[in-house]
Amino acid sequence: MYPFSPLMPELAPTREPSSSQWPSTSYVPGGGRSLADETGAATAEYVITTMAAVAFAGLLVVIMRSDEVKGILLDLVRRALNVG
Repeated sequence: MYPFSPLMPELAPTREPSSSQWPSTSYVPGGGRSLADETGAATAEYVITTMAAVAFAGLLVVIMRSDEVKGILLDLVRRALNVG
């Protein structure tokens, strides 16, 4: 059973879909898709990962702007330049 309307049979496939044609789609009786359908899952994972990276970068910006961290880094650079 395909999720196409019987009123528009021209949209229905003319042969059984191969696994390469619809790799992760699993149809259930009545035309709906089962919970095993993972279409778009990789995109959602990329969005979540990108959002986490942006949040981490924002946290680093806040930390790096503090006077204490600036002083530590400036002292570290001065000591590194004076060693040579």
